[in-house]
Amino acid sequence: MKSDPARRRPELTHEEALELYYYLRLNRSLDELLVRLFRQNKIVGGLYGSLGQEATSVGTAYALAKGDWIAPLIRNVGSLLVRGYRPRDIMTQYMARVTSPTQGKDGTCHFGDLKTHHVVAPISMLGDLIPVMTGVAMAGRYLGQKIVAMTWIGDGGTSTGAFHEGMNLAAVQRAPLVVVVENNQWAYSTPVNRQAPLHDFADRGRAYGIASYTVDGNDLVAVLRIAREAVERARQGHGPVLIEAKTMRMLGHAQHDPAEYVPREMFEYWKARDPLSLYGKYLDQRNLWNEKEKAAIHARIERELAADLEFAENSPFPPPELAEQGVYCQGCHDIKAEWRRAKEDLMPPKSSVKPEWTIKNFGAMETEAAVAADHAEQPDAAMEPAVAHPGQTARKRKIAAPAPRRARR
Repeated sequence: MKSDPARRRPELTHEEALELYYYLRLNRSLDELLVRLFRQNKIVGGLYGSLGQEATSVGTAYALAKGDWIAPLIRNVGSLLVRGYRPRDIMTQYMARVTSPTQGKDGTCHFGDLKTHHVVAPISMLGDLIPVMTGVAMAGRYLGQKIVAMTWIGDGGTSTGAFHEGMNLAAVQRAPLVVVVENNQWAYSTPVNRQAPLHDFADRGRAYGIASYTVDGNDLVAVLRIAREAVERARQGHGPVLIEAKTMRMLGHAQHDPAEYVPREMFEYWKARDPLSLYGKYLDQRNLWNEKEKAAIHARIERELAADLEFAENSPFPPPELAEQGVYCQGCHDIKAEWRRAKEDLMPPKSSVKPEWTIKNFGAMETEAAVAADHAEQPDAAMEPAVAHPGQTARKRKIAAPAPRRARR
């Protein structure tokens, strides 16, 4: 069911509207600067851009609360900026300087922070972050923290076994997890219609009984609206949510990839739906800014990027003796469980249960009683976002009884 975009868009305060534009424009400007640094041979290793996908990262991360957790992928720089990282953190990381979050030991965005920003570092084996963040979400609930965990995956990554195992675990455990599928049309050089016979990758969430959305990933306001609903649903204990954001990777897989396999007409189609242009029109139509405020944001970003670039270029490379440090953790991390509930609540006698399962429908066919029992166990997964996908019990199966065989004479 498609909703009216004008009616469904959330109201933004003036401060929120300007802050969202700041992050969106900062993401784009930082990407453009990194491309120049790569061409100047100042980037160590590969460079993975997020051109065209900024609204998805910024909009979803902006919906989270301060204590929530994220696990970004290589194209989710916008989420890192929203969570408090500075452009210099990204620059020094790609430039392998000692002032980077990994002290120059990683040339890409494989870094995190478990204490302040609540960021789990990316995992290159795509799909593996789904079960990891399911565990983070479950741990938060166990400790009495009302947190939500969020991670991202590309359309190609949804074909991995880890993705499906993680989604199934999250669904069964009703983990407060939000998974954002960035359907950017290409898994490296493979188009979506050659990797899965699906029009909407949100169907992969629905298959596990997970509330699923499909949203225009280039519409920042629509993404934020859906993300807020998803985060609130997960936080209230209604289980995980999957959001499919339809967007476009406007460059190759990395800077070494010219993306010659992408039809030029496809680039032109999505260029007309540039997320910055769409959001700028939104702000204009609702009088949420003026030219002075817009110019001030651009000037601020220019100043910040110039200062951070100077910092990054003047930062030294790591000294040789640093190579042996931090390889193994020997007291370098003091991470302790942050309990928000009494531990006695999780121990006998308070936590004692009978050693048997309660099964309400006894595995029956989809009779009215069985469907009612399923709904009692799991609240309706159908929601009303940009496009809502109904829960699995909304589609009745009709299985005819086999015809009797004739007895042999």
